[in-house]
Amino acid sequence: MRYRPISPAVLADELTERIDALTGRHRIAVAVDGAAGATETTELADALVDPLRLRGRAALRVSARDFLRPASLRFEHGRTDPDARYADWLDVGALRREVLDPLGESGSGEVLPSLWDAERDRATRAERVPVPEGGVVLLDGELLLGAGLAFDLAVHLWLSPAALRRRVPDAWAVPAYERYEEEVDPSSLADVVVRVDDPRHPALYTP
Repeated sequence: MRYRPISPAVLADELTERIDALTGRHRIAVAVDGAAGATETTELADALVDPLRLRGRAALRVSARDFLRPASLRFEHGRTDPDARYADWLDVGALRREVLDPLGESGSGEVLPSLWDAERDRATRAERVPVPEGGVVLLDGELLLGAGLAFDLAVHLWLSPAALRRRVPDAWAVPAYERYEEEVDPSSLADVVVRVDDPRHPALYTP
């Protein structure tokens, strides 16, 4: 794969232009996907908010970590089970129902920005937020691709195998990301792939 070195600021600018160029959609869903704690999904998604708003686009931030299942389900097989991390932690159905479906042509436009507080293990009781025509929802998280979630633009932050093992803070979770790479091949599904072995010096995949 060929990569073009790019600064984080220029990356945000190029992604903003690409999102703003998406037309013919009532509302836009953007995913920023990458290994939790080892890739700066949150930082990148945050960096897109103000530039989009300057272009007249309403932008709403949502994090997949606020759509995890309750602890009783996530930790049914223990707190460090990589297979559960891969298949059972994220409430895909809730994310689709509460965030992505409302953005569709026949959707209400009313998005639930969070559902579950994983630290307190209870519902957040958040109120729905209206996303106007042309608005953008920026969703960051891990293991988002290949699960049947409908995104208008998907960005995958890719780590080489060595960097993955070196940078993931939860070593027990590494097999979940390796399985994701093998079974889903997120780079083949993403619209944009960014190598982030060194987050200070990302590189954009150029086909």
